[in-house]
Amino acid sequence: MARPAPRPAAPAPTEDHSASAAFGRVDENGVVHVRTKEGEHEVGSYPGASPEEALTYFARKYDELYANAVLLEQRLAQPEVPSKDVADALKKLAEQVDDAAVVGDLDALRAKLDEIQSGIAQKRNVEQEARAAAKAQAKVEREAIVEQAEAIAEQPENKIQWKQSGARMRELLDEWKQHQRSATRLDRDTEAALWQRFSGARNRFDKARRAHFATLDATHAEAKASKERLVAEAERLSTSTDWSATAGAYKRLMDDWRRAGRASRSDDDQLWARFKAAQDAFFAAKDQVVAAEEEQFRGNLGVKEELLKEAEALLPVTDLEQAKSSLRSIQDRWDAAGKVPRADMERIEKSLRRVEQAVRDADEKRWKSSNPEVAARAQGMVDQLERAVADLEADLAKAESSGNESKIRKAREALDARRAWLEQAKTAASEFGG
Repeated sequence: MARPAPRPAAPAPTEDHSASAAFGRVDENGVVHVRTKEGEHEVGSYPGASPEEALTYFARKYDELYANAVLLEQRLAQPEVPSKDVADALKKLAEQVDDAAVVGDLDALRAKLDEIQSGIAQKRNVEQEARAAAKAQAKVEREAIVEQAEAIAEQPENKIQWKQSGARMRELLDEWKQHQRSATRLDRDTEAALWQRFSGARNRFDKARRAHFATLDATHAEAKASKERLVAEAERLSTSTDWSATAGAYKRLMDDWRRAGRASRSDDDQLWARFKAAQDAFFAAKDQVVAAEEEQFRGNLGVKEELLKEAEALLPVTDLEQAKSSLRSIQDRWDAAGKVPRADMERIEKSLRRVEQAVRDADEKRWKSSNPEVAARAQGMVDQLERAVADLEADLAKAESSGNESKIRKAREALDARRAWLEQAKTAASEFGG
């Protein structure tokens, strides 16, 4: 039964729908028919209108449907339009076409819809391939984040830069979250497996970092306690006037400070400031005393310089007894003059020893040439010195067994002196056939 159509406004005179109208006819009862390859069927009627107006009305409705199909085909060609949106629109348009009361080339319109459907299938395949490629790329990018985290976690502890590595691990977590929000979503299993690796790397790094700093805190605490004891000792010694012994004590304290390790930076800085202040106070006081002594020693040097001139005037020895007497006087005044500056000590002492040796050589020469009993006395001296050396060797052994460093040093010095004298005595005795 033909469906009566509401009376619409007459089509605009400028629109040309004749090509579509050619697929319809109006029978003698005013009913409009449309022709398709399957035959002819009624469309509707247009009461009160001429046959031409009726055909134009139903043709216009067809042209609107066809125009919608063309627009949908154009949207399909746009890469940014998803195939799902086109498919949804096509479904609605197809429903409209199935129920449409229109006049036009319905076979062509349905063919157009079939072409769009085929295009949707192709577009869906392209989209699937693009999604697969994007998902593969997203997986690669996500794996790169995981691998960086694992590389940080697997560093040898002694090579980890904790501050930089910790900051980089936080950056990687931010990158992971941003990737989840903006990149192609991964399938659940892949996402879960990568997150498990990433989370495991972060947990291993955090565990290692906590253990490292716990150990470091313990080490710092131990170093702090050791250095506090050293500071207390340094401060106690800062007012000492036992210059030589205390200077040695500060050197040992400094060696202990280096072996104590590092406390935290703030503690280390504060403790070092106290240690150095105590050390500086001691050495400043010592330097003042040394400066005063040096001034005194320079005066002593002047005295000894004059005594040295007096001693050197005895050479060459012409009057041995007079030279010996004068030299003894010079030696007594030399000892009474006191110490000289350290820089001049060796020079001035060597110079006097050369004069002393020259006098001794002259004395020995005269003694050897004038005393017929010198050989016997020389041998007696050898015997006496050998007994003295034996006694001193026993004294040294006893001192070494006691462990007293002072006694050991004194015994060794005495023994070395006697041995030197013994060698000289043996040389003299051998010259006289002893």
